[in-house]
Amino acid sequence: MAQEPIIFFNRRTGRVETERIYGEAWLRFIYGGNPFARLSLFAVVRRAWFSAWYGWRMNRRASAAKVLPFVVDYGLDAEEFAKPATAYRTFNEFFYRRLKSEARPIAPGDEVAVFPADGRHLAYPNVDTADGFYAKGKKFTLAALLGGEELGAEFAGGSMLISRLCPVDYHRFHFPVAGTPTDAAQINGWLYSVSPLALRLNPGYLTENKRMVTLVDSPRFGRVAVLEVGATMVGAILQSFTPGAAVAKGELKGMFAFGGSCVITVFAKGRIQFDPDLIEHGAQQREVYARMGERMGVAVAKP
Repeated sequence: MAQEPIIFFNRRTGRVETERIYGEAWLRFIYGGNPFARLSLFAVVRRAWFSAWYGWRMNRRASAAKVLPFVVDYGLDAEEFAKPATAYRTFNEFFYRRLKSEARPIAPGDEVAVFPADGRHLAYPNVDTADGFYAKGKKFTLAALLGGEELGAEFAGGSMLISRLCPVDYHRFHFPVAGTPTDAAQINGWLYSVSPLALRLNPGYLTENKRMVTLVDSPRFGRVAVLEVGATMVGAILQSFTPGAAVAKGELKGMFAFGGSCVITVFAKGRIQFDPDLIEHGAQQREVYARMGERMGVAVAKP
């Protein structure tokens, strides 16, 4: 299963496409079942010092030389960048770059929720009845994900969206709904990869990795849990909002330093209706590529 290609539906092109994986050979080796690779995974790769070391490399001035080849190799649209590709002093500075304000318009409507980040999104309208996450029959509990039985019970039967960011994506994350956020509570953990190549083997990596949980009290969606999940090579999860101060939909929440990562949004039971393409492809364990600010679904009135 882990050796199969990663395919996704691209909302922008209307086609099913195959993902070009950054560091594919290395990921397939580490998560391919080889005993030596598994030893490396447990001894080195999942540990914070390994990602911190790589993050340090991406913060050195010499890393700036990687920016232009990366932009060209992965076909990034430099016209979206808030400053020229040649102006970044390090690769990490480029990695969590700002975009021009018009590059990510926010879907209008108080009843509309938007994607919190650019990436490939996997939707589950009812977590309790979902067959599996990334692989049939393989799933985890909301209590394990959210870090407690009380929150797990509050969101039981709720809807979940896993937004997976690849290294080529815009790596700032935003609020999917308007409301008032709590402080981001950190749950310490490992730093496994969140690529489907790894999650097909064990989707529980999402509950074992370091993550931060913010609860947003939304007038239209009720209480919404927004989680940022760290992963291998992610140097840091940096929050930039003020807890207790009202935020607008699409407002900046924070950013990831170098690496792949994901944002998970959990709605209480019966509070959102995901858009049809998310439901259709999610039922087939297929992600949908869409950008931050685009519509993910609409609010459902509380019964």
